[in-house]
Amino acid sequence: MIIIAGLGNPGAKYAGNRHNIGFMAVDAIQRRASFAPWSKKFRAEISEGEIAGEKVLLMKPQTFMNLSGESVGEAMRFYKLGPENIVAVYDELDLLPGKARIKTGGGSGGHNGIKSLDAHCGKDYRRLRLGIGHPGDKAHVHGYVLGDFAKADREWLDPLMDALADNAEMLVKAEDSQLMNKLALAVGGTADAPAAKPAKAPVKPAAKPTGKSHIHQARTGQQKLPEKGPMADMLKRMFGKKDD
Repeated sequence: MIIIAGLGNPGAKYAGNRHNIGFMAVDAIQRRASFAPWSKKFRAEISEGEIAGEKVLLMKPQTFMNLSGESVGEAMRFYKLGPENIVAVYDELDLLPGKARIKTGGGSGGHNGIKSLDAHCGKDYRRLRLGIGHPGDKAHVHGYVLGDFAKADREWLDPLMDALADNAEMLVKAEDSQLMNKLALAVGGTADAPAAKPAKAPVKPAAKPTGKSHIHQARTGQQKLPEKGPMADMLKRMFGKKDD
């Protein structure tokens, strides 16, 4: 059995917040696959179903973000599961909007929902981080994550949610690199491929001088002698008239 826990805050007030992208993700999976209607258990909204032959429990903890681990930990212990059976889906400030990363274990990155999961479930669960971008100033983070996605964000948010739902089988089967590729392509990117180095422009050979030297021009009378500067002094000594 796998628990896929989307993190967020309960209630209509927070439904469209950037901080609730985890709720949005499990909602998308629940709508697309054959899952039961949402019900309440473990201080969460839950929905049971099956993906790729694996029983899956979708969770939206209703404890508020900072206590998410209490809800997920309760379900984990009820089903006698370990952290390896849990996937947490949540927002990531340090990823550009639409970018996704997945790994097992690691630090919380200052995310209070993840701190709570670490405390109640252990740290060795899989973490699917969905980028929401950063406001640029730490002082604005609180208002930013609790602000709603902008209308323009739907251009990447909707395709990202659809791709996650369409490829939930990869999430359950831990086919992480394939999943990252699908999510990247859905938002118009590529899957972690190193950027190609720009081709170097061909080096053009130095152009051959087309003009004659000052000395040649002075000798043939093609140019008047310059009146000032070191070159003028040299040419005057060579070709100028001597003072009487």
